[in-house]
Amino acid sequence: MDGIKIGHFLRELRNTKGLTQEQLAEILGVSNRSVSRWENGNNLPDLSLLIEIAEYFEGGIDELLDGERKKSTVDQKQEEMLQKVSAYNNLEKEMFSKKMCWMFILAFAGIVLYAVIDTLGLSWVQPYESIVNMALGFASGTLLTGFLYSSRYIFKLKAIKARLFHKMK
Repeated sequence: MDGIKIGHFLRELRNTKGLTQEQLAEILGVSNRSVSRWENGNNLPDLSLLIEIAEYFEGGIDELLDGERKKSTVDQKQEEMLQKVSAYNNLEKEMFSKKMCWMFILAFAGIVLYAVIDTLGLSWVQPYESIVNMALGFASGTLLTGFLYSSRYIFKLKAIKARLFHKMK
């Protein structure tokens, strides 16, 4: 799979419909910057977006992934299977987002607990000192985890992990 070839094909499809990047982005519910990155081959759309793009441009997902029009498209069963995989992927992302939301709520509660204990002047008295340290540690760890998972660096970390795993085999 060639990201640049896919990007050029997406640009070609967009141009045949006479759309700007901004218009396509609005149709798909993404930023025009995302569309630009796809067309330059820097990023690829999510699987759920690939299905939407294929439907919008009246083509198959296999055409998008190959970066060219084909005479025969994916049959209906394969298309349904891909839609189920996409729905599963979206459900998985939604569940992860909910977990991260709860972690942030707990981290915020830890910060509030610290603030209350510190305001009362008890942060240096046992057992409150241990509670404050635990609350701040949890809050810091949660914020760091949230930063990593919400940034683009997580993809780099996953790639490094995959390479290390591959080397260990």
